[in-house]
Amino acid sequence: MSLKMVLVFPAFSLYLSPNKITENYKKMIPRIYDTLLNDHFIQNRQMAFLAGPRQVGKTTTSQAGDNEQRYLNWDNQADRLAIIKGPDAIAEKLGLNELGKRNKALVFDELHKYSKWKIFLKGFFDLYGKNLQITVTGSARLNVYKHGGDSLMGRYFLYRMHPLSVAEIISPEIIEREIRPPRKIENDLIKQLLQFGGFPEPYIRADTRFYNRWKNLRLELLFNEDLRDLSNIQEISQLKVLAEILKQQAGQLTNYSSFSNSINVSVDTIRRWLSTLEYIYYSFSVRPWFNNVPKSLRKQPKIYLWDWSMVPDKGARNENFIASHLLKAVHFWTDGGFGDYGLFYLRDKNKREVDFLITKNDRPWILVEVKTSASNRLSPHLKYYSQLLKVKHSFQVSMEAPYVNQDCFDEDTPVIVPASTLLSQLI
Repeated sequence: MSLKMVLVFPAFSLYLSPNKITENYKKMIPRIYDTLLNDHFIQNRQMAFLAGPRQVGKTTTSQAGDNEQRYLNWDNQADRLAIIKGPDAIAEKLGLNELGKRNKALVFDELHKYSKWKIFLKGFFDLYGKNLQITVTGSARLNVYKHGGDSLMGRYFLYRMHPLSVAEIISPEIIEREIRPPRKIENDLIKQLLQFGGFPEPYIRADTRFYNRWKNLRLELLFNEDLRDLSNIQEISQLKVLAEILKQQAGQLTNYSSFSNSINVSVDTIRRWLSTLEYIYYSFSVRPWFNNVPKSLRKQPKIYLWDWSMVPDKGARNENFIASHLLKAVHFWTDGGFGDYGLFYLRDKNKREVDFLITKNDRPWILVEVKTSASNRLSPHLKYYSQLLKVKHSFQVSMEAPYVNQDCFDEDTPVIVPASTLLSQLI
């Protein structure tokens, strides 16, 4: 898709209602998660949990199937009353006890706002799930409760939905291995992705005024609605200050004491608030890998934003951009059953550092060092850790280097690669 093709569609906004505008914008770019969800129900009996940030496209994807489908939203009063009454009330509402009406696709949206949602789902799935394709969408709480005692174990598979990425824009198809062949993307589209972020509507509209309004509204909902539902935190204004600091320090080592002094709260409170910001998909952390690394850092994470477009510094935004792409790949590969993947960084007490390490089944697999300029000099730290950990692939990623139509995963020694080439081979 060229930039001109993207920009021609906003003219429709002159004639359509706001809801219709949103619907049309989100349909313009097929998502890889549409295929993922469809494949899930072909192969599995379990429910599909689709978790991810606000505005990332969960509801649109959950309603993208061709099957006859019913949609229940906790925020709809009639749906909420039926859910509270229990599984039998839902079955009656949808006619699940009637012959010929059993094979349906059913979506529960925002169900995590119901305090007894897990108990409800367990009972509903056990009674009526045999002939239903059940999708449950939500944001933080699907992950929050996953960490506790899981009464739904064996009844669902979790899929973590991310913003648009380079590879997904090029092609939303799913392949049967982790790495794709390289494919070119127009430079203008990468610039658009960096500037407006990967959330579908602002990316597609590519309009600065709309983006600013959308961003402010999303943050308002995150802090005044999601945060309220998730926690008992009262000091919202102070937590917003912490969120603002994270924008300015994306990718830097976390200094809990510095945050504590800046906001005038305890270190324990800072730790708790940082966890909360991760739960509502404002930020994510990358922790140090220390196995077989002499004098490695062990505790301090680096923190990045889910919406990299909010990071003001160019270099930090580029690093956050790559971090987001790598995290998306790690989550997609893990959720898809390719193996167990993790995202880390490397740093020792001699200040030798590499930005990112992807592990596969607890073994170092891919090293990534991010550079804005197209330098011809390989980082000595990349070489050092590549030899130390015997990593299969080591990349120094240049944001400014032009696309090269060559599979960078054919290389088994440290190599400088264009960001557009590497990212086209991920998810």
